[in-house]
Amino acid sequence: MSSALRPLAIALSLALSMSSAWASENANADRLRQAFTNWQQGKGTVFDLLAPNATWTVAGSSPVSGVYKSKADLMEQAVRPISARLATPISPTVQSIVAEDDVVVVLWSGQATALDRKPYNNTYLWHMTFTQGQITEVKAFLDTYALNDLMRRVEPAQQ
Repeated sequence: MSSALRPLAIALSLALSMSSAWASENANADRLRQAFTNWQQGKGTVFDLLAPNATWTVAGSSPVSGVYKSKADLMEQAVRPISARLATPISPTVQSIVAEDDVVVVLWSGQATALDRKPYNNTYLWHMTFTQGQITEVKAFLDTYALNDLMRRVEPAQQ
């Protein structure tokens, strides 16, 4: 290759590699956006994107705060105890989604009605790592005061 064409080839290579990274992060953000839309429409949840061996960390001090080493553990030990106290499913509203490389961060709010007919409203920030289109790691931040109130105030329904 001539020395005159070498810089052009390098620039083209860099542009192509960067566009594939952007396409990947946009694809993950798009997957997440669609999962939230499905959740709003009652057609699934974001948890559908979790890999079976995903690690999910719930920050703070609440009955469900801690580290879950699988999707099954998260669903059984965190999601189910919360859902058992709700008369309606959580309805999510996305405020923003930011993607960089394989990481997607979503800020969202959720509203539901608890079994005692009082509102359950919370705000969440989930920092998610994607691998091959699946979520493999999450650090979840939320208003643990609101969650603690729900968990203490409302007896779970028998499931």
